Amino acid sequence: MNHAPALRQRLAAFTLVELLVVLAIIGVAAGLVAVNLGGDDRRAAEREARRLAGALEHAAALAQWRGETLGVSAEGRSYRFWQRSADDRWAAVAGDDVLMPRVLPGEMTVVPLTYAGAPVPADTIFPFRASGRNEPYALALVSSSWSVVIAADPLNRVQIADGLSAASR
Repeated sequence: MNHAPALRQRLAAFTLVELLVVLAIIGVAAGLVAVNLGGDDRRAAEREARRLAGALEHAAALAQWRGETLGVSAEGRSYRFWQRSADDRWAAVAGDDVLMPRVLPGEMTVVPLTYAGAPVPADTIFPFRASGRNEPYALALVSSSWSVVIAADPLNRVQIADGLSAASR
């Protein structure tokens, strides 16, 4: 009696336990990938919010130091800083790396929310006065799955508030 064929069949097949272990490993790996991908949008939005917040604080301080009015506008995927000229027109700021126009990465957009407590149109320029006393304002950085709100008080203290994920909006 030869048991070799039965032994070969038994060794060639997977047991139910082995299949379940493999499926569990695949499930855990897929879950980690999904969490990490979702976190990238959030980290990118927070990184861009910190960059914009720093630039806003820099612009407010620079307006006081220079004794002139500067401003910021945000539209679509970019924002830029302005200075008010002698003839009371806005001109793009030049010669300052922090205040250079910025195009946001990926599908992120920047949205003006409020100025002095009221909603504003998309083409609004938020001014930074030489006196250092400004109206409170808020902007939002929005990606496909996250939003981050950047708000400043009248003393130019900028705060970043984590927004909501798209699933909870």
